Amino acid sequence: MGLFELLQKIVEVLENLQIPYLVTGAIASMAYGEPRLTNDIDIVAAIEEQHIKGLISAFPPDDFYISEDMIRDAIHYHGQFNIIHPASGLKVDVIIKQNTPFDNSRFRRIKRIQPAESYQANFAAPEDVIIKKMEYYKKGGSDKHLRDITGILKISGHDVDREYIITWAKNLGLMKIWKAVEDRVSG
Repeated sequence: MGLFELLQKIVEVLENLQIPYLVTGAIASMAYGEPRLTNDIDIVAAIEEQHIKGLISAFPPDDFYISEDMIRDAIHYHGQFNIIHPASGLKVDVIIKQNTPFDNSRFRRIKRIQPAESYQANFAAPEDVIIKKMEYYKKGGSDKHLRDITGILKISGHDVDREYIITWAKNLGLMKIWKAVEDRVSG
């Protein structure tokens, strides 16, 4: 199973269970920017207790690792859990949607994209991908986040609402990083 086949599987499951979701992280960065290697898929989803049984049954234990206890903990603590496909080494990080102004905003701004010929999926808007990448950079300092942001701005910059980014960067304490990103892109 390849990365985009696994993405198709998780999208089909979430849509069949009528769980609101969006694709973010490296996959979304590649959709708007430059390709790079990744072994994981980041999904933010509004999973609730009533979805657990359907999720578990959709990912058979012979092919996938998924833990009911981890799902329950993720829901309870507003965290995340994993779905792992051991045969390929691929992993899905499923992050539980928070009831925050930013999460609510990015769920209202979902973009429907066709990541492969055979299906469409809900993706975070490029601005929201950039904002989350800045947050992750602030937390961990990994330069890959800045490279992803730069790639998005180089490829899709003409479509990016910079005022929206600035508003959230101010609200989330990310202006210093945003200014560094702008310098990097214009330099």
